[in-house]
Amino acid sequence: MTEKSSIDKEELNKFNKTYSEWWDNEGEFKTLHQINPIRIDYITSKIKQYFNISTAKKQLLNDFRLLDVGSGGGLISVPMYHLGATVTGLDANEHNVKATEFYAKEHKLNINYLNTTIELHVNSDNKYDIILCLEVLEHVANPSDFIANLSKLLAPGGLLIVSTINRTAKSYLLAIVGAEYVLRWVPVNTHNYSKFIKPSELVQMSRTTDLRIEELKGLVFSILQQEWILCDDIDVNYFAVFSKAKAI
Repeated sequence: MTEKSSIDKEELNKFNKTYSEWWDNEGEFKTLHQINPIRIDYITSKIKQYFNISTAKKQLLNDFRLLDVGSGGGLISVPMYHLGATVTGLDANEHNVKATEFYAKEHKLNINYLNTTIELHVNSDNKYDIILCLEVLEHVANPSDFIANLSKLLAPGGLLIVSTINRTAKSYLLAIVGAEYVLRWVPVNTHNYSKFIKPSELVQMSRTTDLRIEELKGLVFSILQQEWILCDDIDVNYFAVFSKAKAI
């Protein structure tokens, strides 16, 4: 366990939102709603591949304990719950936790939302078969310690899927200049370029843990197709899939 705080208060306060703001697919989270189907498809395909699940049943994730770190408004935790997982959502922002708890109550969803930090949650001794940490790492302090704590929470034989933004000239142009100032896909100052993380840096962080990199995959907006697609271009947005060895 590492004790260094993952909280960057300036970053945290960017996401003081209500559940209606999070679930407005034409609001400031419009881009997240647009990429959510492809994120869910990718996540479920990696889970099926890693855990050797051949069934096409609707409750694909029955018997899996899943932790959504930085759960925000529940855009990932809710679909994972509907796929059958026992879901815990963790967020350090109390506004988000209140929003997701309200949404879960309104829709009669049995999801456990926690207002805490990753470093404090390690003390709970909970272990999870699957951990998702999507669009979060570029907003935390001490990302190396953050990854170490994700590893501690992952059960032996478990799967961790992270998505974040590469630190390149291309990502500055597209994720900040383009997405924030030109296209207005997200509010200005949503991202801090200095906090973007290169895949090589992320893999290096994992080498001090029990995690092993399984795959890197890019997510890009195709101008030609006018939609988000998965590809091998990891210059901007990318997924990193890690596994943890089974206990001997």
